[in-house]
Amino acid sequence: MQVSLLGLRISLPVTLSKLLQFEPGPFRFLRSPDKQKREISNFDYLMYLNTLAGRSYNDYMQYPVFPWVLADYHSETLNLTDPHTFRDLSKPMGAQTVERKHKFIQRFNEVEKSEGDLSAQCHYCTHYSSAIIVASYLVRMEPFTQTFCSLQGGSFDVADRMFHSVKSTWESASRDNMSDVRELTPEFFYLPEFLTNANHFELGCMQDGTVLGDVQLPPWADGDPHKFILLHRQALESDYVSAHLHRWIDLIFGHKQHGSAAVEAVNTYHPYFYGDKMDLNNIKDPLIKSTILGFISNFGQIPKQLFTKPHPSRNAQGKSSAGRETGLFLHSSGILPPFVSSLQNLKLSPITIKDYPKGAIGHIVHTEKGILAVEKNKILIPPLWSKTFCWGFEDFTCCFGNYGSEKNVTTFECMADWGKCLCAVCPSATTLITSGTSSVVCVWEFSLVKDKVKCLNLRQALYGHTQAVTCLAASVTYSIFVSGSDDRSCIIWDLNQLTFINQLPAHQESLRSLAINNSTGDILSCAGSCLYLWTVNGQLLASISTACSPSCHIVCCCFAEVMDWDTRSIIVTGSTDGMVRDVMMSCKIVTVSFSESVEMLAVDKTFLNSAWSALEQFV
Repeated sequence: MQVSLLGLRISLPVTLSKLLQFEPGPFRFLRSPDKQKREISNFDYLMYLNTLAGRSYNDYMQYPVFPWVLADYHSETLNLTDPHTFRDLSKPMGAQTVERKHKFIQRFNEVEKSEGDLSAQCHYCTHYSSAIIVASYLVRMEPFTQTFCSLQGGSFDVADRMFHSVKSTWESASRDNMSDVRELTPEFFYLPEFLTNANHFELGCMQDGTVLGDVQLPPWADGDPHKFILLHRQALESDYVSAHLHRWIDLIFGHKQHGSAAVEAVNTYHPYFYGDKMDLNNIKDPLIKSTILGFISNFGQIPKQLFTKPHPSRNAQGKSSAGRETGLFLHSSGILPPFVSSLQNLKLSPITIKDYPKGAIGHIVHTEKGILAVEKNKILIPPLWSKTFCWGFEDFTCCFGNYGSEKNVTTFECMADWGKCLCAVCPSATTLITSGTSSVVCVWEFSLVKDKVKCLNLRQALYGHTQAVTCLAASVTYSIFVSGSDDRSCIIWDLNQLTFINQLPAHQESLRSLAINNSTGDILSCAGSCLYLWTVNGQLLASISTACSPSCHIVCCCFAEVMDWDTRSIIVTGSTDGMVRDVMMSCKIVTVSFSESVEMLAVDKTFLNSAWSALEQFV
């Protein structure tokens, strides 16, 4: 059964108090400086607004709402520099065409104002976001499948009415169907799994005989859900959408949500949809009260109003208010920013390394203050990175120490029962994961008392490999960790429940390095000279050989997250031939040569040159 492991990551470089400036009164905001300066993505900002407006993944009736951003679902290629490619964000879905707009205005004028009546004066008697809309979009993926069937009385809907085509859904919501004004959900911008019928549900046949399966994608997606998500997200972050998104925000969260401005914008809904405007306690008639509750249950609610004044627009692409380049997003033409195109011209950084290690490198961490590095068989402990965990002693013991000090503070013998430790990862300040020759993955819990580790207790021993485990990687963001072994197996584990999730198909050689992309959840595994890129659900996205010699092996790897929403992140590998290679699965391989085997890598989009400088000095 396919159940997506992808979750939402909202990790912004600003605090909420800095992000929003308040007007008097609750949930009244004048402007968002960081949004204007393009220091956060459009996606992250919309998620913030949804959260503040009471929208949540935990409530299908008040699920986060996102806009249709494109109007071109028929072209072979998507041109993000052409304004005609995009939907008119200044108008609601009911006013995307002149004819449709006039029909809704006519409906509004024909109905007199009334209270406690289903025929209250409004443009739309249906909503742009409801439980059934959310479940219908995500019906191919549990738990939404069961939710959809429950809402439909225990079975799937008639095939022709189910979500089967992006193009036909757009045409229905923007032009053809007067009862359809639906917008989108966040999954349209980050989750390709919901577009495929991986569970092989029998969704029925349409009237023309077409069997429902995967969602039909626009021609420019080439039938690839991952490409659709990538291009759709690029469209959301494009110059055009950035320049006009504030108009859509005015309609959904702002001053055009209700009142005279909403009437003028053809943006009024049935009064029952405005939950914060209805005082159910003062309604004495039980029939009217049950009718209102039924409306809310079936059609959802309008988000809370966040803005009472027009929302400002964003600054021009790549420019902050100070006029400097931000370099966070792809240009609308699809050209990669200078960070990516100048990898062959990396220069030494003036940033120095604190407390140079005296041997081969085992772990590199980039912090706001600089770069930290420790020797092999040693890792730094988050979040302060001032403590280290060390292993590899002849008696199989381990110890905790202070960074920059050769003195071991605390030694433990409990790991000796599990053989020789070959690898370790520390995902949090209290959790340690180790493994080695015993093939058993051990999850430990430790505690700090007065800056000293007082205990190290085994939480769980995980069995799945048949030979020595050679590498580990963990992601707190996605609550997973991955182990790789000499038996060529690679297993994904649940970091919270400490249980088995999935096993990747067998590799050609023993695993030597693993990495997890904290933005996308993608998993990188390296075996021999080959590297493999997998989704968090275990689907192979791409594979490539990085070496010119069969004797060369990849020994370390990491992701360089240039744009946290772009699945085409740069992958950096280090090999036994002394080469550091930058790989984009759809582009060429860039190499930088060193005289010795490259043992460890750490790359950050703001510290790339620094980390590279560290590598040059270490090797």
